[in-house]
Amino acid sequence: MPNRPAVQVEDNVQGSTPIGLGPEPSTTMNTEAAEYQPSRLHAISGTAERLAESVFLLPAILALLFLSIFPLIASLYVSLSRFRIAKGGFTLTFVGFENYKKLFLGTDRTHFLGAFAPSTLLTWVIFGAAVIALAIFLARYILNARVFIGGLIGRILLTLGLGALTWMFVHTLWNGGRLGSVSVTIVYVFVGIFFQYILGLGMAMLTIQHLPGRRFFRVVFLLPMMITPVGVAYMFRMLTDTGKGPFTPVWQALGLINFSWVNNAWGARTAILIADIWQWTPFMFIVLVAALESQPIEPIEAATVDGANSWQIFQHITWPAILPVSMTLILIRLIEAFKIVDLPNIMTNGGPGTATESLTLQAFINWRALDIGASAAVAYILLFLVTFFSMIFVNLIRQRAVQAL
Repeated sequence: MPNRPAVQVEDNVQGSTPIGLGPEPSTTMNTEAAEYQPSRLHAISGTAERLAESVFLLPAILALLFLSIFPLIASLYVSLSRFRIAKGGFTLTFVGFENYKKLFLGTDRTHFLGAFAPSTLLTWVIFGAAVIALAIFLARYILNARVFIGGLIGRILLTLGLGALTWMFVHTLWNGGRLGSVSVTIVYVFVGIFFQYILGLGMAMLTIQHLPGRRFFRVVFLLPMMITPVGVAYMFRMLTDTGKGPFTPVWQALGLINFSWVNNAWGARTAILIADIWQWTPFMFIVLVAALESQPIEPIEAATVDGANSWQIFQHITWPAILPVSMTLILIRLIEAFKIVDLPNIMTNGGPGTATESLTLQAFINWRALDIGASAAVAYILLFLVTFFSMIFVNLIRQRAVQAL
């Protein structure tokens, strides 16, 4: 047998790989498998985590779709249909936009939009001034260097919508006109929010002062918000009773013993507005108190040292500090105020006639009369109105107010 080279023998003795050859295939495969297993496990665990997130979120998403999206789509179909009681149940017949046509052009027009009075010189002057203001608003955006298609379409729709609402108000507020449920709802919303914010801000400014008993009044001012709207409605119905209510001596002293709030349209609306303002002013109050107390004290102290008076401190320091909170607060109350139904339903039952009916109450009355299609149509128009005014507030008022700071 021939002798092997010494180097090869030595290498074999040491157990090393012969010169010129790579590692054994089994060793390479074991190393790759050892490196591949942790990375594979990491990928599997990452996939499992992503699947777990989807699995845990899926029930919430399905519940949200079932409770909000599905009723929205179903009510849209109902608003385009006519509901009929049939043997063994009911039937829904698709009628297109007939329910909406009845509200805008048909038998429910005076109930929904109001009774329009003939145009006068004053009517045309007010409407013309509003049209000029809206045209200037639209022209300023068009002449701007940065014009977007979406923004232009939105402002055109805004101009048309505000112009239509202005035409409706100038023809129903006076000269023999009569407000419809749309106008009444808008009056409730904007008049109520204006006084609620002013009173809430005033009470908040008082209770942050170092006055005796301020903690007691903070609790007292919150009490109206604790009462249910139905309870508030019954309470104010009793208070406004000039014949046998607890304020009868006061009404007698004022010569209102035989006066009925419900016999006069604006008297009934005023009573509902007073009840609504009384109930929701505490909501404004408590949020504004928190906003006022969270503002830094150093700028106020510096302004006081520099000789600024109370009004200057409020105008230049306090008001800019609480403006973002105020805008958000008004937006929340704006959305909520459109749904007013308890107070006009309990206090006046929508009367006299339909003078105090809100859109929500009109939808409820139609539903109670089994006119389900018309009820759904009114509810959808209310949804469009809330969206319209909310978009106006967010894009034109709140955004500019915050940017001006």
